[in-house]
Amino acid sequence: MRKIKIVTDSSSDVLTLDGVDFESAPLKIVTGEKVYLDDASLDVEGMVNDPATYKGKSSTSCPNPDDYLRAFGDADEVYCVTITGSLSGSYNSALVAKNTYEKENPTSRVYVLNSLSTGPEMALIIERMRALILEGHSFDSITAAIDEYTTHTGLFFVLESMRNLANNGRVSPIVAKLAGMLGIRVVGRASDRGDLEMLSKPRGERNTLTEVIVQLRKNGYNGGAIRIAHAMNEPFAKSLADTVAKEFGATDITVYSLRGLCSFYAERGGLIIGFEKQ
Repeated sequence: MRKIKIVTDSSSDVLTLDGVDFESAPLKIVTGEKVYLDDASLDVEGMVNDPATYKGKSSTSCPNPDDYLRAFGDADEVYCVTITGSLSGSYNSALVAKNTYEKENPTSRVYVLNSLSTGPEMALIIERMRALILEGHSFDSITAAIDEYTTHTGLFFVLESMRNLANNGRVSPIVAKLAGMLGIRVVGRASDRGDLEMLSKPRGERNTLTEVIVQLRKNGYNGGAIRIAHAMNEPFAKSLADTVAKEFGATDITVYSLRGLCSFYAERGGLIIGFEKQ
């Protein structure tokens, strides 16, 4: 029987996965003299509070190739999903690990997917991988199906602050200053290139909720699976889930808390939304 494993980096927020062998390679968040490992033991709220009060520079670092090699273990088939390669070196590390692993294990195969996204969209992809593996599909059919599936998923974000994104060069400081001013939130998406695209700047929670629904509809959402992850903002996440259910008749909705890396960039109050689209 072939040994099969799904591997991801911790930006997916997936820590465990029933039914298949699974491992998450943790990223790190560095603030001042503290280094936070984004694993199951991380105190996420404590980590979020640190850069919010720390006046110096904070940063993140991705898993290195050796981290991925350890995560691959001794599997015959590895299906690896990483955060967008335009914002992190995680994808490149996984590719280096793939090349090394396949040279050392000529009968093994490793599939590395640059998700062009993060968080809940990665979670949807991993869920689909698991389903295909449990159905007994071959390596080639699984990779082809996942490549196709990723053309039908998307990601939105709603941010009250963009300080950490700006400090780490992910967005313009000018754009970052808008978030949080006079109740303004920034609504954006992961573009087809895997970078962050700003869409609108609604003011207030009600207008923000309306804008997210408008953008979901405009971007092809029609009631499919949707994952709503939040950084210490469960009430708004649940309000969005209720509205999505009412507006689209959606039933496959999950609301959950972001883990370390995504919480660091979303900051307190932020939402990240992964969804299936037509």
